[in-house]
Amino acid sequence: MKLFMVSVVFVLKDAFDLAVCDGSRRGEQQAGRAASGGWCGVEMASPPPPPSRRVCVTGGGGYIASWLVKLLLARGYAVNATVRDPGDPKNAHLGQLDGAAGNLRLFKADLLHPDALTAAVAGCEGVFHVASPVPSVKVVDPESEVLVPAVKGTLNILQACSANNVQKVVVVSSTSAVHFNPSWPQGKPKDETCWSDRNLCLKNEDWYMAAKTLAEETALDYAEKNGLTVITVCPCIVLGPLLQPVVNTSSEFLIYVIKGGPTVMNNMLWHIVDVRDVADALLLVYEKVETSGRYLCAPDQISTKDLLHNLKKTRPDYNYVNCDNGTNLNTSIVTPITSEKLKNLGWKPRNIEETLFDSIEYYEKAGLLQDVEGCPCKLPHPFHMATDK
Repeated sequence: MKLFMVSVVFVLKDAFDLAVCDGSRRGEQQAGRAASGGWCGVEMASPPPPPSRRVCVTGGGGYIASWLVKLLLARGYAVNATVRDPGDPKNAHLGQLDGAAGNLRLFKADLLHPDALTAAVAGCEGVFHVASPVPSVKVVDPESEVLVPAVKGTLNILQACSANNVQKVVVVSSTSAVHFNPSWPQGKPKDETCWSDRNLCLKNEDWYMAAKTLAEETALDYAEKNGLTVITVCPCIVLGPLLQPVVNTSSEFLIYVIKGGPTVMNNMLWHIVDVRDVADALLLVYEKVETSGRYLCAPDQISTKDLLHNLKKTRPDYNYVNCDNGTNLNTSIVTPITSEKLKNLGWKPRNIEETLFDSIEYYEKAGLLQDVEGCPCKLPHPFHMATDK
């Protein structure tokens, strides 16, 4: 595949009018400046603040992206956020964020439409590529539903960044691009050098895992060949409160566990991270000049049995899913992961108890734990490895 790059330089220039007094009155000005607060006895307005640093966030209305946009606005950034439909009510929460009125612009853009992506990143110094399909049900057409949007979409946004002289790109990958490696030494925690076997993922029809692996490989390969600074961050299962009105797949998983879905779950390891800590990690690797390569974002690991124990301590009145207590901990796929590389940058994630508590509190307030007739609780398909069915 040949990549055609067009360099476009955007120069932002602010013009300021300077008031200059007559030189014969300069002594009077200096004498009276302290008393009057201005030159020539006239109080002058403070100079306008420097323009905000502008960045782009793809998939701005999503779970992680919404918290990232909130954080960026709070830190004084101007944000271009891409969404499929700016007028869709599911994106209305973005306009209600503090600072959104002056510093947030929504762009209608699809990952497979390069022109729209180019418009969204124009004038941005950095880009956070968060958008990626995460289907909660078994996909019918893996190529069009998952693989192409993830891989081609990533390539499209990177090409748009190259064409617009973007300084740094942070790509959100997943620990799904890490876990599925049967050749990794037994007993050694997986780190940034561990990659999922994409061929194995495709063979097992784990389309999401394959897509995240291929997309991240594509991003880092593009960076090396084209001189674009690209950092990838691999979060594990992301939990915590929601900003958006649509329930995301990882939250559906925890809701299933709490409400007591019909499937018996294996006692296996789960890596969990708070959505707010993911946003912190993304901004951290963006702002630190020394960052490079991959960063695993998986601070806590917990077994199914211990997860249920912690949840029941917090809220004992729910049914909860059943766990297969007759087996030892299943570590055939999900094994310990280290996030030391990210923590060495100064990342300080919350403890898992706080994340679980805040998640349940949000679900309760939003009415997500109530039974709805005709809508049985289902385990999202990406978590199918949690059961033997």
